[in-house]
Amino acid sequence: QVQLVESGGGLVQAGGSLRLSCAASGSRFSIKIMGWYRQAPGKQRELVATIRSGGSTNYADSVKGRFTISRDNAKNTVYLQMNSLKPDDTAVYYCRMYTDYTDYWGQGTQVTVSS
Repeated sequence: QVQLVESGGGLVQAGGSLRLSCAASGSRFSIKIMGWYRQAPGKQRELVATIRSGGSTNYADSVKGRFTISRDNAKNTVYLQMNSLKPDDTAVYYCRMYTDYTDYWGQGTQVTVSS
């Protein structure tokens, strides 16, 4: 049974920083892609950033230059460093991990940015 455990969410003032972590355990297969998504109240879940096993990254335009995704393959862990946070970044943040066969979601962690 694969489990993704997220941590690092919280309340921060606009302009501040947070670092999210998501660790996977129990996967029999190598994790190809790790990513972060978010869902704000009343909105659809959207992609924030992804990182492939080779290190290539992809970001939503709204977070480019402010967020950085990274991964530790040995620990099956993905990170999201979020700087210059804005109230519009307020959402539940979910990690997602893909193997060659399926994908897994974390339980979500709340990020709230106050103005």
